[in-house]
Amino acid sequence: MAELEFVKMQGTGNDFVFLDARRKRLSNPSLVAGRLCDRRFGIGADQMLLLEASRQADFRMRIFNPDGSEVEQCGNGVRCLARYVWERGLSRKPTLSILTGGGIVKTRRVGREVEVDMGEPVLEGEKIPVAASGRIVNRPLEVDGREFSITAVSMGNPHCVIFRRLNGEDPVERYGSKIEHHPFFPKRTNVEFVNVVGPARIRVDVWERGTGRTLSCGTGACASVVAGVLLDKIGRNCEVILPGGRLHVRWDPRTNHVLMRGPAEEVFTGRVRL
Repeated sequence: MAELEFVKMQGTGNDFVFLDARRKRLSNPSLVAGRLCDRRFGIGADQMLLLEASRQADFRMRIFNPDGSEVEQCGNGVRCLARYVWERGLSRKPTLSILTGGGIVKTRRVGREVEVDMGEPVLEGEKIPVAASGRIVNRPLEVDGREFSITAVSMGNPHCVIFRRLNGEDPVERYGSKIEHHPFFPKRTNVEFVNVVGPARIRVDVWERGTGRTLSCGTGACASVVAGVLLDKIGRNCEVILPGGRLHVRWDPRTNHVLMRGPAEEVFTGRVRL
């Protein structure tokens, strides 16, 4: 049996099994992710993150869901990776560039929190991707006999954002998976149900592609703010309240970049046999 050292980390309740694969790569990371992320027979996590070396950036991050699928981007995971690098002295740079499947993002320290420049949101339907061209803003989508008004955004990964008053209902469990696998989203999608609390505050519940319901999603928080601005529901500087904590998201009108700030914490370390 192989024995691996791991670190369990979390950002606003979005938790990760973290492996340092700079010197030794895993032969089958999809299979390993399924085992380690299992909350009953493994360590338990929303995703497995791999830290790898990169010639294009300071480091590379790969992201695997519990179902074994590899995804492009993870905002909370990027913050955790930056914290891991700084606390272990792997880099003294105050700003790190991290290569992900969704492109290169930059992180910087802001007190005990980490800010991530998530880049420009992608709003063109074919690039998100969805099965339509142009911007997908407040577009009707029928799901299991019910119509939702959706706004589609990519923050390096696809998101379907739905603004609605929940009125005590829980659409995440009922509709999250159905929207994720809807034919309108050829690569599946993350889903956010959003309530507007005020002009600079929203509450977001998340269904993550390949994972299911989670306590937080960094890219989902960013996509929700972008969608809210497009719909003229909120301002560009917003507090995002998630079940696992709060993130601060700003869509800069000068650069068109989305900046996200929040906590990143180490939970415990250990060794696991596979």
